[in-house]
Amino acid sequence: MRIRIMALTAVALTAAGCGQLPPAPSASETTAPPSAPSTSAPSPSASGSATSGGEDTRPALATVQGTVEPNYKAELVGLNRVGGKHLIVQLRLSTSTDKPLHWQAPLADPMRPLKWRWPSGIAVLDAPAHRWLMPYKPADGECLCSDTDRDDLEPIIDPGKSLTVYAVLPAPSGNPATTTIVTPIGPPMVDVPISDDPPVPPPGQQLPDADASQVETVSHLIETPSQSLDRTEETTDDGADLKVSLSSDVLFALNKATLTSRARTVLAKAAKLIDTSADTTIEVDGHADSSGTDAINEPLSRRRAEAVRQALTQLITRDQVTFKAQGYGSRRPLYSNSSDEGRRRNRRVTITFAKPAPAEVPATGTTASPLPEGKGTTATVRAKGVPFDLKVTAFRRMPGDLGLLRYTITNRGDGKAWYHDLNWADDWNAFKYHAATNIQVTDPAARRLYRPARVIVAKGEEPGTYCACTNTSGVALSAMNFEPGETKEFWSLYALPAQADALTVKVATWRALQVPLS
Repeated sequence: MRIRIMALTAVALTAAGCGQLPPAPSASETTAPPSAPSTSAPSPSASGSATSGGEDTRPALATVQGTVEPNYKAELVGLNRVGGKHLIVQLRLSTSTDKPLHWQAPLADPMRPLKWRWPSGIAVLDAPAHRWLMPYKPADGECLCSDTDRDDLEPIIDPGKSLTVYAVLPAPSGNPATTTIVTPIGPPMVDVPISDDPPVPPPGQQLPDADASQVETVSHLIETPSQSLDRTEETTDDGADLKVSLSSDVLFALNKATLTSRARTVLAKAAKLIDTSADTTIEVDGHADSSGTDAINEPLSRRRAEAVRQALTQLITRDQVTFKAQGYGSRRPLYSNSSDEGRRRNRRVTITFAKPAPAEVPATGTTASPLPEGKGTTATVRAKGVPFDLKVTAFRRMPGDLGLLRYTITNRGDGKAWYHDLNWADDWNAFKYHAATNIQVTDPAARRLYRPARVIVAKGEEPGTYCACTNTSGVALSAMNFEPGETKEFWSLYALPAQADALTVKVATWRALQVPLS
């Protein structure tokens, strides 16, 4: 089947049915070359939005200012659901300085090969499904989105001018009225209303029909890690399952598979979580670090998994639950084995089961209230003698037990300065690329610590785990370089405890702040 490029003045697209979570990514099938784009001129949509003189004059639905390049502005001017299953996102790009703006690299997907013809970094955060939805990948290209070659787009935007680009993605699950748009430029645009009207193409471009060709869905899983403050347990939540990893150093003596006296307390907490789940099959997996050989590690990890299985069988209160125990030795590390802490965390028994139904949390409305000024949300620190101000601007609760933290950093010094400490999290928790990971969120009442969410790159892409936070590597390397008086905004995504109304936030070297949730 050939790709059809449609002029939306001639073809009316209507939304039908309920959007569902797209299937896991798979390799695209070979298709015939695409047909030539339609030459029909675009026209205004039924909503009255219009373009004039080659410039996009539509009102902005949301705006984000660049973190890497503060003069880089992206305005969301179109967000349309097509056929109930696709989403067309349109961004109007511009610069607020008298210098030309190179727009391609900052808007490229850092998770794909660096081919900067496309705005491939436009994404949708499907929070309830814990999914990062990216533009489709057609069989004959990298991105179902604006193409600088095909659409004859300039790679530079001149001062006073703008350029609108588009991307076609899977619609978020559940047919929501609003969604969250994420770009590499700056913080996410939250609660943007989705229109089911036919979209208006950007000036001089046509929008492709995603149903007219075999395309690959690019969808990354989001995992949110948290741990008990006593370091006996670490849990990851991917929206569907919980993986509760119990420290083998607490459960067992060295090279032993007999549970310690302390183990029963740790396992009792895990059993309570299992009792709140509706899952009838619970997986118990033993793991080791890279020390020793698999001839020792695999049978030891299997015996340890079996010991935990037997104990949990006696501790849970639900009937008709089946446990499956298996040992993997050192084959599935959570973290690098290059540090003591990484190896300690890799020595574990992981219990996997369906996530319990979330507790009801009072609705906060679609617009987050600004956080109050004062000692609770601001702090100052000196880096090589230069004063830097921190201000937490929002910490809002989102669907899927997720929380979005937004904060600004300002250089109060008299000269240009770097602030590097935001990149330097614990080495065992390091990501493949630098990002604003050095942030800890703590719930003191529950004695639990939360770290930034991890984006797990799907099959078919370059393997890796990325931070769901501000990127500070590659083309974003200058994110931590501040002019005197300059303010930049950063963000990160976390798991959130269901009933908390305030959390302790520790950003890099600044003092801990008590931050209310909004």
